[in-house]
Amino acid sequence: MSNAGQTTAPRDLREHLALLKERGLLVTIDEPINKDTQLHPLVRWQFTGGLPDSARRAFLFTNVVGADGRKFDTPVLVGGLAASPAIYATGLGVNVEDIGDVWTRGIDKPIPPIKVENGVCQEVVITGDDLRKPGGGLAALPIPISTPGFDSAPYFTATLCVTKDPESGIRNMGTYRGGLKATDRVGVRMATRLTGAGGYQHWLKYKELGQPMPIAIVIGAAPVVQYTGPQKLAVDDDEMAVAGGLAGAALRVCNCKTVDLEIPADAEFVIEGLIDTTYVEPEGPFGESHGYIALEEFNMSMQVTAITHRRNPIFVSVVSQVTPSESSVMKKVAYEPLYFQHLKKALNVKGISGVVMHEPLSNLRPIIFLQFKRGAVQSEVWRGLQGAATLQAQCGKIVIAVTDDVDPRNADAVFWSMAYRSNPIDDLLVVPYRSRSHGPKTAGGSANSTLLIDATAKDLMPPLALPAKQYMEEAKEIWDRLGLPALRPQAPWHGVHLGDWDDRWERFAQAAVVGDWERNGENSFQRRRSDVEPETPVRRVEK
Repeated sequence: MSNAGQTTAPRDLREHLALLKERGLLVTIDEPINKDTQLHPLVRWQFTGGLPDSARRAFLFTNVVGADGRKFDTPVLVGGLAASPAIYATGLGVNVEDIGDVWTRGIDKPIPPIKVENGVCQEVVITGDDLRKPGGGLAALPIPISTPGFDSAPYFTATLCVTKDPESGIRNMGTYRGGLKATDRVGVRMATRLTGAGGYQHWLKYKELGQPMPIAIVIGAAPVVQYTGPQKLAVDDDEMAVAGGLAGAALRVCNCKTVDLEIPADAEFVIEGLIDTTYVEPEGPFGESHGYIALEEFNMSMQVTAITHRRNPIFVSVVSQVTPSESSVMKKVAYEPLYFQHLKKALNVKGISGVVMHEPLSNLRPIIFLQFKRGAVQSEVWRGLQGAATLQAQCGKIVIAVTDDVDPRNADAVFWSMAYRSNPIDDLLVVPYRSRSHGPKTAGGSANSTLLIDATAKDLMPPLALPAKQYMEEAKEIWDRLGLPALRPQAPWHGVHLGDWDDRWERFAQAAVVGDWERNGENSFQRRRSDVEPETPVRRVEK
């Protein structure tokens, strides 16, 4: 891996797969796997089975079949974009710790793409009657069902939906789901809540013009391109230029065959078409990343005009729905450093040392934990809480600040800090008039609110009541030697000093661990008193 200043990002999916294989991050499955019932559940086990991030892999299925027994020649890649931070970093060509710096550079120093006459994504072109014949068109693609038992159809999930503003011509590439409706029709969901997705804003303008909206659904572009879709970039940012900034070099684009759009030239598949701006049709149900099934809604209807792809293409899908998932990893590893940079540099919040977006079940956006250095000024803590809650409308419904002895990745540790370091009447603030963000539509009301909690340590505190580090490490060596079940230490796993401790107590502790506890008892016997009540702290009477 290179450093953040000189990335070696793979320029297409094939390069990325070669790197994943070289680094032991790719598992190839050659036995028959049913795309409609088995494929996504199999990959999901690595997110729900208690595996650490480092054990997650990309899966390449080479023998894909459908529920009807049909065999597909095209392999399917799942987990290949972001099953783990290491896989995501491979796609950027950097180390995991450099992800935030690369994103800052990509946004600050975009590199516009270069135009080529023909892209490898157009080595095969399917149009006209070939799109509509039985088993042809979209039905010929090995598109998995993401949530078997609940989803209404196979869905495109690893998408870049390319549209452009009919007035300015500025391109937008967003990650929106697309459900199969017919061999030449797709139901597309572009977010309408909050400020609305970029593609939705374009749709509104085409609707006002009384024209259908051109769209191209790109599958299997270079990871640096795919990663721009989930990011919430400024509406006038060109994602292809930002992707060039991430890669440190201009990327290639070419014209679509049947609609007036430019697309990544080195992608695996492109689905071209027109979205109706007069009618919308029911779409769903489909499992959403907020953890609930999104019920049937009216959404956009896309008429497919062409399917183009590489020779011997690879189809890409992502695991989304309940988090953690591939989708949430893709956001988490980019959002957290961007939030930290915003608080530390843009707002100059003093004492901030980390940002963690809570991933399990809650999908990052509603709950954010901020970590502050011990002794951080309380006004700076509150500036950080407010800054995190207001950076993006979709993020920061609940923001909690902790001190740096608390691991914000451990929700239990955060609850512990809230229980003993916050006084609700002083350390809690509820702010009204927050827009409803990503969540199930069945929840009532149109407005929400923000909850800010300062759970940092306000004073010096006694040590954390766990054995000191050296004794826990010695015990773990014994554990491992005995062949007991593999451990996954989760902080805090050893005691730490939190400021309220003196030399006398340290001497007591050191005497105890060498069996000299009776000396401690002799010391306390000499300090007996008759003028205090039980449970009176010693330091109140011994000066």
